[in-house]
Order: sequence, then C-alpha cells, then structure tokens
Amino acid sequence: MKMQAQLLGRNNMEKKKKKSKVMISAFSIIIILIFGLGIISHLLPEATFVGEEIVDGSGVVGAKLSEILMSPILGFGNAIDVCIFVLILGGFLAVITKTGALETGVRVLVQKLKGREIILIPILMFLFSLGGTTYGMLEETVGFYALLAATMVAARMDTIVGSAVVLLGAGCGVLGSTVNPFAVGAAVSALPEGTEVNQGIIIALGAVLWLTSLTISTIFVMRYAKKVQKEKGSTFLSLREQDEMKKTYGGDVKQEKAVLTGKQKATLILFALTFIIMIIGFIPWGEFNVTFFEGFTGWLTGSSLGNWYFYESALWFLLMAIIVAIVNRISESEFVNTFIDGAKDMMAVILIIAVARGASVLMQTTHLDNYIIYNASEFLQNMPVYVFGPLNYLLHVVLSVLVPSSSGLATLSAPIMGPLAANIGYSVEGTLMTFVAANGLVNLITPTCGAIMGGLALAKVDYTTWVKWAWKLILMLMIVSMIILTFAMIIL
Repeated sequence: MKMQAQLLGRNNMEKKKKKSKVMISAFSIIIILIFGLGIISHLLPEATFVGEEIVDGSGVVGAKLSEILMSPILGFGNAIDVCIFVLILGGFLAVITKTGALETGVRVLVQKLKGREIILIPILMFLFSLGGTTYGMLEETVGFYALLAATMVAARMDTIVGSAVVLLGAGCGVLGSTVNPFAVGAAVSALPEGTEVNQGIIIALGAVLWLTSLTISTIFVMRYAKKVQKEKGSTFLSLREQDEMKKTYGGDVKQEKAVLTGKQKATLILFALTFIIMIIGFIPWGEFNVTFFEGFTGWLTGSSLGNWYFYESALWFLLMAIIVAIVNRISESEFVNTFIDGAKDMMAVILIIAVARGASVLMQTTHLDNYIIYNASEFLQNMPVYVFGPLNYLLHVVLSVLVPSSSGLATLSAPIMGPLAANIGYSVEGTLMTFVAANGLVNLITPTCGAIMGGLALAKVDYTTWVKWAWKLILMLMIVSMIILTFAMIIL
C-alpha cells in the first residue's frame, strides 16, 4: 500500500513537472518568423523593375538586416490605432474593477444559473459569430477576453474557455463571412471590371461555412468546459498559468451570497452600454443602406456611428471611464492613478500586437506577398476543379499567416484569382469564399494576428497553450471548409 502511494506521488510529480515546463514566448515566435521571412527573401528570384515599378510576380527584394530589425519597430506605426485603443481599454477596465461591480456581477450571474453556466457558451459564441459574419468582428473583441475569462473562471471553468468563446465565436463568423465588408466586400470591390459575381451565392455559401464551423466549435468548447468543471486537473493550463488565473480572476467562486449595490448596478449598465455603442459604431451601416445612425456621435468623436474605428472607440472608452468614476464618486487623483495603473498593465499586450504587425511590414517591404500570389496563380490555372479548390485554399492559408489582414489580402488576391477562375470556367464566388474561409481559419491561430496575441495575453493564456489546445479543432475546421468549398466549386 505504501509503495502504491509512493508510485502515485511520483506520477503526480512527473505530471506537475510536465505541466510546468517553460514554453517559448509569443515574442520569440514572432521574431523567429520575421527572421525566417528575411532569409526566404534572399532565396527567391530578384525582382525586375521598370523604372520605379516592380514587375508583378517577377521576384522579391532581398531584405536588408536593417529592414528585418526595423520591422517589429515599424509594426508600432502600423498598429498605432489598435495600441492606443488597448491602452485606454486597460484604464477603463481598471476603473470598472475598482468599483467591484464586475466581480460582484459575475458572481450574481453564476449564482442565478446554479450549475447551468454551460449554457452561456453556445449563446455567447453565437452572438460573437454574428458580429464576425456581418462586419468582421475580431480585433474589436480584445476587450471581451478579460470579462469572459473572469466569468468562466467564476463558473468553475478556466481562461481557455473564456478565450475560446470570444475567439472561436467571432472567428467562425469571420470564417463564414456573409456581408462582412472587410472580407467579402473588399474582395468583390477588388475584382476588375468585367468579372461578374453573384452576391446571393456568396451569402449562402458564407452562411453554410459560418453555421457549420460554429456548430463544430461550440461542441468542442462545451465538451472541454464540462471536463474542466468536473475535474480541475483536466485543464490545459500549465501550473504557472493556473496560478496567474487564480491571482487575476480569483480562482473558485466565493460561497457567500453576492448582492449588487445601486452604484454597482448603474456601473454595469454603463459597462454594457459602452460595448454596445462600440459595436454599433464599428458596423458599417452605410454598406447595408442603413442611414438611421448617421446623425449620432459626430459631434462627440468627429465620426458618426458606423464610421468608427479604434481612435473613436478609444475616446469613447476614456469618456465612459470618467462617467463611471463620477457615478461611483471616485476622486480625481484616485481615478488618474487607477487609470494609469490599468494602462500600464496593457504594455505587454501592446508590445505583442505591435511586434506581430512587423511580419506584415516585412512582407510588403520585400514584395514577398506579391510574388507568392502571382506565381501560385500560374501554377493553379491548369488544375482540375477538385484540385484547384483545395490547393487554392492551402495557398491562402499560407498567405494569411503572412498577411493576416482580410482587406489587405483581398486587395492582393481577388484581382488575380477572381479573373483566373472566370477564365478557366470555375466559380468566382467559390474562389472568393475560399480566400475568406482560409483567412478566417488562420486568424484563429496565427501569431501574426494582434487580436489573438493581445486577447490571450489579457486572459493570461500562453500562445503555445492555445495552439496545443486548439490545433485538432483548427485541423477539423480546415478539412470541413475545404470539402464544402470544393463541393461548391464543382456544382456552381
């Protein structure tokens, strides 16, 4: 019996050592990728220039050492709007946290659900996916990671569940974009004149991809969440991450009955209103011929609702932080110190977002993105449709790692791949949705996506942990998407 206990203890120690193993950081992964791109640029043919213009697809410009080293720094300039938004978001969240409203509200919610907290997962994932499929909600979700992490930890789950609800929810919507102007809209508008496209087919195909991927992801997340609730040892988090989770989000739910004060209720209403207005502000209503919001907030931010981006949202969060402080009678000095402390806590997140943009900067500097798409299109034009579809998808998976921006990749890809599909008699709609789906899939896992790296940093989940947890699901979604798209290319 004693020997059995010793063996059991030894096994537990081995498991703990395995879980606490130090993994490579997100910063190192991105820097390695950037240096890898720089090396690749010297292994490919040199670009041909006519005057100052590069001949499309002729080659690349080898990256200088200075350009490789500068690309993460230039990433700050490229991502400055997101960085400012995240900085002010940190101050806003710190002020909200100081009131105690969020922590108490989460505890009240968990108490009311009484063991039925799992139903939050499909509801919230569907809501986030609506934002993804309609207007490409992804980077805008960064502010929700901390909130959902706290909610799921209070419900006896972990921060991976909170991150998955946000990232997979919004991400599956983007993967199956229906009217998303930053993916579908950008791709259609980038098509040259004379290349016809049926918007109805695009919306239908996007809806199939969206709902299929969302269903698979929701089941995957719920199964994991139930395992964690049943047995805490089932978590994918390392011991260090579990300690950070407990320190940041309070560990298990407190047993005493939670009651919201009047000020805390008002604070939660303001908190919800802040995010609702932000979401309304981001949706490009003009694309849907909705003019109702045109007269709102222009006097406040300079741009009406529907024309917001990160600068306008940053101002909105700053103003709401001040209003929350007034409602809770927080003194001026206390507010300033709290806000600064919250902004300071976001510096790691901001650094990750900025460095991640460095890869895209180097791709543009070397013209590597242009070289890949032109030469791949030459290779694909002689392929039968059942080969063209999957290879086109895999091409855009690779391109999306290097150019994570959906609108940027659409501008690069659609003018080449759309006419190519039309000329060889393949579906232009299926070809465009192949780009959309591949880009959406990659943005669930790529380290060059600032939303992923920043959101996971907020939720205290290492990037390597996320990859280890999500890779099977990502592979499943990739196979299912390729099957749907290839079948659509055959029948359309």
